[in-house]
Amino acid sequence: MTLKPGTTRVGFIGTGVMGLSMAAHILRAGYPLRVYNRTPARAEPLLREGAEWRSSPGALAADADVVITMVGFPSDVEQVYFGEAGILASAKPGTYLIDMTTSTPSLAQRIHRTAKERHLHALDAPVSGGDVGAREGRLSIMVGGDEADFEAVLSVLQRMGTHIVRQGEAGAGQYTKMCNQIAIASNMIGVCEAIAYAKRAGLDPERVLQSITGGAAGSWSLSQLGPRIIKGDFAPGFYVKHFLKDIRIALSSAEELNLDLPGVRLAQRLYEAIASWGEEDSGTQALFKWYQRQWMAEVGVSSD
Repeated sequence: MTLKPGTTRVGFIGTGVMGLSMAAHILRAGYPLRVYNRTPARAEPLLREGAEWRSSPGALAADADVVITMVGFPSDVEQVYFGEAGILASAKPGTYLIDMTTSTPSLAQRIHRTAKERHLHALDAPVSGGDVGAREGRLSIMVGGDEADFEAVLSVLQRMGTHIVRQGEAGAGQYTKMCNQIAIASNMIGVCEAIAYAKRAGLDPERVLQSITGGAAGSWSLSQLGPRIIKGDFAPGFYVKHFLKDIRIALSSAEELNLDLPGVRLAQRLYEAIASWGEEDSGTQALFKWYQRQWMAEVGVSSD
């Protein structure tokens, strides 16, 4: 099958913070788009641009040549793929299935096996780049699955990302995404501690960032989320609750590989703390509130 704008029908499930922008790029590229989201109102912007609503994952899969999923948790992935009248039961033979959710490698491999049995093509393709990367169509996309399937859907993936690499067989995309999240986990602690230190030292944090973002300390988290922290903007580009999910997947997978990750374990402890304070739906930069809470306690100010 040749996947072309105008004729290839794409179904997109999950129009949240990142999925909405990702689906919009596909629609604007000329692909007829079908959408489903658990909360219908979140798909309204796409419907206004010409996308068509489908009432369930199965109904969407039955009417698409490519099905893309971008949902929240592995349990959500399992439900939309394996649930009654789900994607795997409803998609016609030859359909390409691309799960872009950050999920477990084992679930990606299970989807791939079941898809093969039903003459479907499955890829795991988690992403990195946050809400900004999704809006600008320059996500990093890490892909696992058969090479021929990857080549077939590459033109669709290129509508959403600029760094697209097939990492290996089924599950390799998810393993690579765990490498990404492992690197971010300790880096976010460093970003927050650098800004906390700058404030305590009486420096202007914005001026500090001008110096250190271009040096050896530079990172995406520092340059993109550092300014948000300074402004007190903790709106989600990526939810704390989803990052905690990723951290738990990484630690579970590392245990299977007989690998200890003390930096990730520390990040888990700190993120679980702020989640317990009601920050589950904040962005990952809300980790800075752990340091703010210390200061408030020092001066006797309640954080409630």
